[in-house]
Amino acid sequence: MLKKVLKGLGIFLLVTIIALAAAPFLFKDKIKEMIAKTLNENVNANIAFEDVDLSLFKSFPKANVTIDKLSIITNAPFEKDTLLYAGETNVTMSIKELFKGEGEAMNLESFSIVNGIVNIIFNKDGIGNFDIALKEETEKKPSDSKPFAMNIQDYEVENLKFTYLDEGSKMKMVLDSIYHEGTGNFAAQKLDLETKTTAKLSFDMDKINYINNVAISLDAILGIDLEKSKYEFKDNKALINQLPIEFNGFIQMVEAGQTYDLTFKTPTSDFKNFLGLIPAAYSGDINKVKTTGQFSVDGKVKGNLTETTIPTFDVKIASNNASFQYPDLPKSVKNIVIDTHIVNETGLMNDTYVNLHNLSFAIDQDVFNAKATVKNIAENALIDAELKGTINLANVTKAYPVKLDKPLTGILKADVKTKFDMQSVEKSQYQNIQNSGTISLTGFNYEGPEMAKPFKINQASVAFNPNQIRLNQFDAKTRTSDIQVNGTLDNFYGFMFKNQILKGKFNMNSTKLVVSDFMAPTTTTTDEGKKTTEAVKIPSFLDCSITAKAKTVVYDNLNLKDVSGNMVIRDEALSLNNLKMSVFGGNIGLTGTVSTKGKTPTFNMNLGLDKVNIAESFTQLDMLKSIAPIAGVINGKLNSTIKLSGDLQNDMTPNLKSISGDLFGQLLSTTVNEKNSAMLTALSSNLKFIDMSKVNLNDVKAALSFKDGKVNVKPFDIKYQDIVVNIGGTNGFDQTMNYDLKFDVPVKYLGKDVNNLIAKLTPANQKQITSIPVNGLMTGNFSQPKFSTDLKQSTTNLTTQLVKMQKDKLVNQGTSALGNLINGTKANTSGTSTATDTTKPKTTPKEEIKTKATDAIKGLFGGKKKKE
Repeated sequence: MLKKVLKGLGIFLLVTIIALAAAPFLFKDKIKEMIAKTLNENVNANIAFEDVDLSLFKSFPKANVTIDKLSIITNAPFEKDTLLYAGETNVTMSIKELFKGEGEAMNLESFSIVNGIVNIIFNKDGIGNFDIALKEETEKKPSDSKPFAMNIQDYEVENLKFTYLDEGSKMKMVLDSIYHEGTGNFAAQKLDLETKTTAKLSFDMDKINYINNVAISLDAILGIDLEKSKYEFKDNKALINQLPIEFNGFIQMVEAGQTYDLTFKTPTSDFKNFLGLIPAAYSGDINKVKTTGQFSVDGKVKGNLTETTIPTFDVKIASNNASFQYPDLPKSVKNIVIDTHIVNETGLMNDTYVNLHNLSFAIDQDVFNAKATVKNIAENALIDAELKGTINLANVTKAYPVKLDKPLTGILKADVKTKFDMQSVEKSQYQNIQNSGTISLTGFNYEGPEMAKPFKINQASVAFNPNQIRLNQFDAKTRTSDIQVNGTLDNFYGFMFKNQILKGKFNMNSTKLVVSDFMAPTTTTTDEGKKTTEAVKIPSFLDCSITAKAKTVVYDNLNLKDVSGNMVIRDEALSLNNLKMSVFGGNIGLTGTVSTKGKTPTFNMNLGLDKVNIAESFTQLDMLKSIAPIAGVINGKLNSTIKLSGDLQNDMTPNLKSISGDLFGQLLSTTVNEKNSAMLTALSSNLKFIDMSKVNLNDVKAALSFKDGKVNVKPFDIKYQDIVVNIGGTNGFDQTMNYDLKFDVPVKYLGKDVNNLIAKLTPANQKQITSIPVNGLMTGNFSQPKFSTDLKQSTTNLTTQLVKMQKDKLVNQGTSALGNLINGTKANTSGTSTATDTTKPKTTPKEEIKTKATDAIKGLFGGKKKKE
């Protein structure tokens, strides 16, 4: 019997599991069709979702419907704006709801949204993007059915970003990382909804950020009247960072907008409440802090929020004669006074004003005071502020748990008054800005990851004048570098309040400036934990000119002397104008730009070199060494103009693979050290008649161009004694080369045999053969060169030519001899006598004729002998 019961239960469970697994396939299309119908029949927007899934296991014993990647994209006038996006939307219902017939609504019991985005936008005409409900032309009959009925008991939102933007009032509020859950019976007209919410709040108005990523939370029971659209705060507890706030009152939706009748306050007046305003990461454990005095926030909001009005409000933030001291720090902050009102009495946004009547505190004997008012906040904010006091920065970390790798030092003194309106700031109407007073900083020391080396400001003084802010003195030092700066700032308030470009004009002097002391690449860590190095970025917010002088500038391995010129920083680029310096025993002039605006820093430079030492410049500068490696073995001076451009590496040195440009140079008073060059050694060993140490390079002019790691040298001439060499070709930054050398070699260097042949020529023919062309080819690389010439072939060709010319000479002589033989006989018949050599034996006329003829014939045939 028991076996039968167990068997029956097993079969039942198996059938149930099969049914639960099969149900999604049976009802999925039905659910998908109902969702599409509900959305399309009620919404005037572009709606899309990737998929709909039905599961009976995920929320068992409830059925769970999952909608993946649901999006609502609005139409005009907010065309293609995202109103809502939900990565995953889940709704649950009773399983029996799946079996309802057509026309019967399914009751939904709960829903959740994961990874969502909601954007509420009002344009300048006051039209909202959320008004997407289809307008009903005729009233629906009671019999009209809806696919779903809302019987929600609980809901949850996980990681939602909510953005509210009002383009008319230039107001933007962002609630990010929202986690919210609520429980209540939405089937009832009146209910108590238990909620828990956490989020991060940011708020901007007219391009000014007032709140940035402030952590807020609210655990509240809300009394909801769905019929009246009224939401009442009952038991609740809110936190702004760690500041506790309690709310009383209600918010009600009305036809014109919303009605507010709220009060809020801190539940206690303990000064720890003030420390709670500061994020926990910066304030530490405030429960252990010893405090005296009081701090309170008390406010009320009442009235209607409509298209033209806001509720009136009055917020008071107050503290009097308070103090605090952290248990593990030696100093306290005392005599704290805070008296602030934020008020609107009319319901018009522009009538809102902030009045900081007093803010003061003391650390030891140093007292700091501030007060300010802000009026006309919506149209053209009017700001009136005063700062006066002294702060010993070394005491800041002794009184407050500021997390610094190295403690600050220095004395900050301020006595400043300022009064201005935001429209004058926007329009750069500096005549409307009233400034007076000074701020000074002495003995400031700072060391941090954003600085290449520890930085010390010996003295800095800023004067606030009616039309500008003047830097009277700035004397600083970092490692071995020193700088002294003075100048003016013309747009300080636009930079501070309106995110405008900071404009200025400065003079800078230095006895020694080591570039590496200031410029350090930024190191970041990727999600995978790998550290990457980013190039130095020139700030985008700067637009200033700097007239600079420095006795010594150290850049990489170079010591530059008497550096002067003008620099302009603008649009993430540094322009160098008429920059002059002494280096390598000569002078260099430079103009050009360095830009970090793109992903890869770039540069474009024009250089003028005047009598610089060739060996020093072409061995110490990697760029010049790559362009002309042979120059390193030349001793002497160089005049040159160089145009080049390319990319910069993260350490702001040129990426040699990217550079391109042109170089024109003239050598002065030069000698060659061939022993330091395998190329010149190979040349000397192949051409015995050239001594490279005696090559004359004075006043040699050469032009070359370079691109993609290859240098093209235009042909130019050099001279060794009476030998002219024409050189041209290419070499690579990888030290490879391919050079053509054309020698005009005088025949006297070709040996005794060749010169003996030339001596036999007529003087006229000798003048025709003074030199021969010899072609050479230098390949391989500068450390292992390969050199070849056609000298042997040229010499052979010359010898052949000389033999031919000798033959031609002898033929001419033979022809002349025959002519003389014939002419001589005729002459004797005329009775003309010739002188006779009395030392030779007398020959008969017949024998003399025979000898001349024989010589002439031998000359004609070149003295050839008959082969035996």
